[in-house]
Amino acid sequence: MSDPSDYLELGREVRRAVLGSEYVDHSQATRTPLNADFQDLLTRYAWGEIWGRKGLDRRTRSCITVAMLVALNHPEELALHLRGTLRNGVSAAELREVLLQTAVYCGFPAARSAFRVAQEVLGEMADQPPGEEPQPDAGRGQRL
Repeated sequence: MSDPSDYLELGREVRRAVLGSEYVDHSQATRTPLNADFQDLLTRYAWGEIWGRKGLDRRTRSCITVAMLVALNHPEELALHLRGTLRNGVSAAELREVLLQTAVYCGFPAARSAFRVAQEVLGEMADQPPGEEPQPDAGRGQRL
């Protein structure tokens, strides 16, 4: 792909598949003249050019992203990507292993916070009524 609009379209597809329609629709609905260029950059570059690459599958990219967000201490983004990680087929048990790994390399306080956020996300997903935004069964009702 050499045309930036190709990456923008791919980014839209990947972003929706990973983060879910509800989140992406809300993001689009809150688009403003101030953040429109940023939204396009994020969608084109992060979701189209990087997440759209063939070198790693989405499960692996999700696990890497979760670990980096723990290291950077970004709990709001972490919650968003934890949902995406589960949507990409990572089980609660696998997620637990990723978070345990972060304790060693990112520090115990960061991992402790991440476990708290992950437990909240898993609880939310367990409470999701059937027929709403598709959520993976892998995380439903499970505890870390």
